[in-house]
Amino acid sequence: MTLVDRKLGSQTCLANKGYAMINETDCKLLRVGSRERVSDTAPWRARSRWTRGDRRHASSMMILLTVAICCRAVTLFAQVPSTSPPSSPPIETTAKPNVLLIMADDLGFSDLGCYGGEIQTPNLDRLAENGLRFTSFYNTGRCWPTRGSLLTGYYPHQIRRDTIPNVVSGGRGKRPEWAPLAPALLRPLGYRSYHSGKWHIDGMPVATGFDRSYYLGDQGRFFYPRVHYLDDQKLPAVKPDEGYYGTTEIANRAIEFLQQHQREHAGKPFFHYVAFTAPHFPLHALPEDIAKYQGRYDAGWGEARKRRYSRQREIGLLNTPLSAVETNVGPPYHFADAFEILGPGELNRPAPWDSLTEEQRRFQATKMSLHAAMVDRVDQEIGRILNQLQAMQVMDNTLILFLSDNGASAEIMVRTDGHDPNASPGSGPSYLCLGPGWSTVSNTPFRRHKTWVHEGGISTPLIAHWPARIRTGGKLCQRPGHVVDIVPTLLELCGAGDSTTLAAGAPARPGQSLATELVVPATSDRSSPPPTGRALWWLHEENRAIRKGDLKLVAAKGDPWALYDLSTDRAESHDLASERPNEAKDLAAQWEAMYQRFIADATR
Repeated sequence: MTLVDRKLGSQTCLANKGYAMINETDCKLLRVGSRERVSDTAPWRARSRWTRGDRRHASSMMILLTVAICCRAVTLFAQVPSTSPPSSPPIETTAKPNVLLIMADDLGFSDLGCYGGEIQTPNLDRLAENGLRFTSFYNTGRCWPTRGSLLTGYYPHQIRRDTIPNVVSGGRGKRPEWAPLAPALLRPLGYRSYHSGKWHIDGMPVATGFDRSYYLGDQGRFFYPRVHYLDDQKLPAVKPDEGYYGTTEIANRAIEFLQQHQREHAGKPFFHYVAFTAPHFPLHALPEDIAKYQGRYDAGWGEARKRRYSRQREIGLLNTPLSAVETNVGPPYHFADAFEILGPGELNRPAPWDSLTEEQRRFQATKMSLHAAMVDRVDQEIGRILNQLQAMQVMDNTLILFLSDNGASAEIMVRTDGHDPNASPGSGPSYLCLGPGWSTVSNTPFRRHKTWVHEGGISTPLIAHWPARIRTGGKLCQRPGHVVDIVPTLLELCGAGDSTTLAAGAPARPGQSLATELVVPATSDRSSPPPTGRALWWLHEENRAIRKGDLKLVAAKGDPWALYDLSTDRAESHDLASERPNEAKDLAAQWEAMYQRFIADATR
């Protein structure tokens, strides 16, 4: 057993996680029944090392603690009517929560350990272990539409951040004035807001509401970017010999802003948006991280996918068959010159591993080791940010949300500084992309990839961690959700109604708050069926979909609608459109009605 000390003020200890409360102001938390192992990779979790004397002292303390706990249990039991078992009410806190919103770039649904992957992500895994994992949470299928939706609470087409007819829209679209970003909504509630990392939203961070910002605008150079900004002011280009690495610098700046907040604004809550550029291509990784995964993927993508799916089933993450590998589906865009530059080791289809040449197998296995190294480093840097929260003593009342902007990418291209085939894979002069073989693995068990709106393109992990309120550590939430839900959730938890924050002329936000999923009592069932009255909607590059309840209607560009029952078939393998034509027709009509409504919103 391990004794862990934590200052909780007047809050109740997390009894449902195996901890016993000794007193109300300075708790000593004792995990009963198993030895707690705390990894050195997650020092934000309090640790203690026991000497022999400690054990003798602890043995005596255990006797006293047992007596105290039993006496306390008798007292509590006497206060409860005999017809009602004792229950744990939700923890109440009057302080507004801090918010740490973390977004990865091109991370697949199964890349994290807690979602079935083999990549080492102990910090995120521990957040999931002591928090909540969503199994059916969605993004928009592409980076800039997702980021616009994430920070406004609107579908990207409503705010001109994805393409609509006859309006400047898409990646160059400018949001209407009635669609401010989350920091502008949180400022009246007393929040200070910080940003570190990728942007890909119209405007500049500080100009649109953030108090501090480190904006990494160069997505093609992890080691020596030429385009980056501090508080909207452009910084000098980084030289190759400066020891810079984008993922680490994003965390450095986040920690710097948090430290400044603690010094100058400790009495105010904060909203911190950390947007990692990894593991988006190019596959640039640190040598020490690459070494951890050397040879790990030599068995190929078929074997890796089967192992991930097996782990997902073991942990009860999903109830769906494994989707078939679509060997005829490659990158969404074809760049012929890329294959000439990259050489014979590259290929644009997820062909059976045993059909590849030895050179192709070696080249492809190396690419996945780079992707894994990038994900691993994201987790390491998140651990450093968590250490900072712990040092500030704000971890308990900080809501941490982690998700990805789209599914893993099947794209293959060479941009920015080009690709030197003689450079070490993963170094600055190299330019490699994950490709469809490995993105099929990263998106296990789903179909398709980034840009498509089949489940592989739009499904994201979502981890929520908030010790002061989330009391069902390690549980799964099956409620379908979408990035448009994040702003309504934050507004409710931070003290404002969604409707009361609407600007003049603004349409109602389409999202629904997830607050009830986050703060319900520990005894509540989070596995209830999805609500049937709400529709979730997608359109990107003529790939379109709508989900209502368990039914999803989806079509790739140029294809007819297909209907799937996601309660048993998130693999999207059995098309029900011909068997249930009326339901397919109704969903298609709802999709069109929402599209017309969003066009009207965008042209207000």
